[in-house]
Amino acid sequence: MITAAMVKELRERTGCGMMDCKNALVEAGGDLEKAIEVLRSKGLAKAAKKAGRVASEGLVEAYIHLGGRIGVLVEVNCETDFVAKTNEFKQLCRDIAMQIAAARPEFVTRDEVSPEIIEREKRILRQQALNEGKPEKVIEKMVEGRMEKYFKENCLLEQVFIKDQDKTIQEVVNEYIVRLGENITVRRFARFEVGEGIEKKSVE
Repeated sequence: MITAAMVKELRERTGCGMMDCKNALVEAGGDLEKAIEVLRSKGLAKAAKKAGRVASEGLVEAYIHLGGRIGVLVEVNCETDFVAKTNEFKQLCRDIAMQIAAARPEFVTRDEVSPEIIEREKRILRQQALNEGKPEKVIEKMVEGRMEKYFKENCLLEQVFIKDQDKTIQEVVNEYIVRLGENITVRRFARFEVGEGIEKKSVE
């Protein structure tokens, strides 16, 4: 039987997508090392090997949505100007910009979330669990589980891809790394929404 933990470990070791890892494990009869060989033979494990290479070229993609009410700027980097000019790379940048517009991430990765924000969120989650009447001994586990959900909702690379619910944005990026043969990173983004943060006057 192929478990979620086995798929997770293979994903962490290879950088490949969830379905690719699951299929490789099925093909390898649940043997992790053989599954890695299967992925390598298909060229899919290359993404993880390219992750350390410097990506200093790329594009800044702009996306305007909903009649000018939402706008996104995102910088996506690759290794060469040649790849940056390909239609495939441009499509990836556009998909990422659309993801940011639709899914409203606050960070690129969880590494960007400050200790202060993490502590604030944990404090809120602990209080919620206490308000729900949960016993003290299970609260910490609940908080950790809910923090994972927080990261998946607020960190761009961990979000589920709006065009394919079986993939995260990181998995989509990994697929393009394999396809284009270069390391690709999402460096930064800005999302603007008309009226965001402005307190509206109530009409009496």
